[in-house]
Amino acid sequence: MKKFLAVLMVFTIMMFNFVPAFAAIADVSPQYWAAKEIQEVVDANIMTLDSAKRFSPETGVARVDFVNSLLKLLTNDNLDVKIKNTFTDLNQTNPYFHNILRSEQLGLVYGYPDKTFRPDNIILRSEAQSVISHITREKITDTSILNQFKDAEQIPVWASSVYAKSVNYGIYVNYPDSRELRPNDTLTRAEAAVLLAKLKEKIGLVKEQYYGKDLEKVTATEHLFTTKKAPCDIVKITNLRKVILEGNVLAVLFDCKFKSKEHKAGDAVYFVNDQAVYTQEGTLLIPENSKFAATVLDIKDPRWFNKNARVYVQMNKIILPDGQEVALNAKPFYKDYALKESAWMNVGKVALSTVTMGIVGTGAGIGFAFIPNPAKIGTGIAAGLPAGAGIGFIAGLVSPGLNYNAKAGEQIFVILLDDASILK
Repeated sequence: MKKFLAVLMVFTIMMFNFVPAFAAIADVSPQYWAAKEIQEVVDANIMTLDSAKRFSPETGVARVDFVNSLLKLLTNDNLDVKIKNTFTDLNQTNPYFHNILRSEQLGLVYGYPDKTFRPDNIILRSEAQSVISHITREKITDTSILNQFKDAEQIPVWASSVYAKSVNYGIYVNYPDSRELRPNDTLTRAEAAVLLAKLKEKIGLVKEQYYGKDLEKVTATEHLFTTKKAPCDIVKITNLRKVILEGNVLAVLFDCKFKSKEHKAGDAVYFVNDQAVYTQEGTLLIPENSKFAATVLDIKDPRWFNKNARVYVQMNKIILPDGQEVALNAKPFYKDYALKESAWMNVGKVALSTVTMGIVGTGAGIGFAFIPNPAKIGTGIAAGLPAGAGIGFIAGLVSPGLNYNAKAGEQIFVILLDDASILK
């Protein structure tokens, strides 16, 4: 009997520990379609209950409430406010005065052109998706992905790319009909909970300028080895991203042939990596066949006395195979960040000039010797060869240098001038 009572007591305690997960919210049953997400955002204090423990899932979400929830999710609800209030409908009596300014400072939810914020306006589903799209990393997405939804034509023109990106990332709401987005409906608190829970789950997609320091933790310090001359080889791995520190060097290949004579400042140039970039510890940083976008900053033409052309390029982003973009600040890892032909190419040019003019000089010597006395051809060769070669050597030294040419697939090294952040 005692054993039975003990088992019954354990079972009762387990039931009490299991049931209250939903009992804490008075108006959301465990069977409600968004119960799991609502519980998650409430437990994380991203969204709150009223004094009667009610969530009010079908109530619309005010702009200021959406701001408050985002700031909590991003751990920026204690951010120091460094801007002045410019909203005509906002003053310090508003309990969320500082949060609205935090949002404006971060660029989360913007005000209106008439300098109002309208904190109590109910936010539309399309407006909420716009905010989600704005703060997540860039991704090239074809809007044809929206054709799967019956109401795709109801999406405002300005929101097409917004929804395409959100659908691709899986951060959107399509309830109760999975084939409807209802972009022009107001956002309910239940729908907001689903959006925020999905964003929390995929927090690594958020651009780093939008989340607080408390959200990110370094989990490992790893190393990248490309060349012994690299000033740095450290890669920081966090719960949100992989950070290749400034001073690391990457090897990339010209995507197409490049000729300095055929390019000018402002032209776009692309590079690729034919092999995936891993840390020495085995973490994938940059997938194979990523594209490195660069811009030609300047081209210095060849100059006299064998000064080769110099090409200056600035790399500004990496486009990963899945369309995601990574901001990049890198330049060629050479003297003065310039691409130019090697000194050995100049040696070859001088040698060729010497040989060519030596042959010409020999021919001239033979000709001059043959005219007065054919028997003195040998003397003509002896005189013409060194004279021609000497002229060729001098001409090779003082003539303009070489233009810069690169074949498709030719490798160069580039150095990071800022940290490169690859979100997980």
